[in-house]
Amino acid sequence: MSKIPFDPKELTVVKSSYDFFGNEIPNYAYPITPKEAWHKLYNKEGVWLPTDIESGVFCPNVIPDNKARGFVIEKNMIDPATFGGPDMFGIQWVYVPVAGGSMEDPNIPHLMEDVNDWEDLIKFPDVDSWDWKGSAEANKEYLDNGIANMFWFLNGMGFERLVSFMGFEQAAVALIDEDQEEALHALLSKLTDLHIHMVDLACDAYGDGIDGFTVHDDWGSQRSPFFSFDIGHDIFVPYMKKLTDHIKSKGKVADLHSCGHIEAQIENIIAGGWQSWTPMPMNDTKKLYDEYGDQIIIGVVDEGYPEGASDEEIEKHAQEFVARYYAPDKPSTLSLYSTVVKTDKYREALYKASRMI
Repeated sequence: MSKIPFDPKELTVVKSSYDFFGNEIPNYAYPITPKEAWHKLYNKEGVWLPTDIESGVFCPNVIPDNKARGFVIEKNMIDPATFGGPDMFGIQWVYVPVAGGSMEDPNIPHLMEDVNDWEDLIKFPDVDSWDWKGSAEANKEYLDNGIANMFWFLNGMGFERLVSFMGFEQAAVALIDEDQEEALHALLSKLTDLHIHMVDLACDAYGDGIDGFTVHDDWGSQRSPFFSFDIGHDIFVPYMKKLTDHIKSKGKVADLHSCGHIEAQIENIIAGGWQSWTPMPMNDTKKLYDEYGDQIIIGVVDEGYPEGASDEEIEKHAQEFVARYYAPDKPSTLSLYSTVVKTDKYREALYKASRMI
């Protein structure tokens, strides 16, 4: 592993940027670009502890799901008043501004009640007909930003997509109904193949402008997973692995977004080939890092330092956090769900401590 010695001149603030929530944050005189540092992270050659400026979200309007779900993030942003409407399978979504997201239109019956009917009821989209070239041209400058751009699949190809087709109750039943098992595997296989093809189309269109894929598939509630470990292993892991293998074969990062208290599913997440996961705070992220951080990059939650802490106390807290939950060959990221107050002093202390390592 090549090492890049720390130079105190790196702490010079050269510009400001903004995190996912719109907060202004300092950018230092990094020895390499944040994009390069992000890739080294996944090669277990961490250069510093990533916080929230090394990677960004890319949700182009070329995928109908992004507008339907109210999550278009690209060069040509669209009016939130136009959010909602049909996703790529024609499922109608209603955008709820106060929630900042969408739900399936409650006035329209779900597409099916039994997975055995999927071939008759589900019309797969013609993804080749989408204007990938136009999207790439429009976003070329947007993606040339020096950070790692993660291309998001909002609905994914697993449990969330099944819920959009059937509703939560029927989707949950389908996971344990032997009479639907064969059809369920056939549907998940075709969904996986569709997303593999979309990975190819995205890679061809955006090239090095995108650095990885974040696939959404929520697996749990505030308290527990939606389904058992065995169901996750037998039903979802094989298709996840097929998709992540393909993503990695294209030289891209495979990142999972999965909400809920699902730390019990961590071995399935790893078996599915995911290289990183940022668990929500109801999961014990520090325990996950201790036990599995050598197999997957975990976003570790920092609960913060006491209110009114001095600069010296803030610096000490950052040093202790880095020493405990980060190593170049066992890297982590600072979870976006952290409750720590991200003052400039704290950011500088995290950066310096991890660079010194």
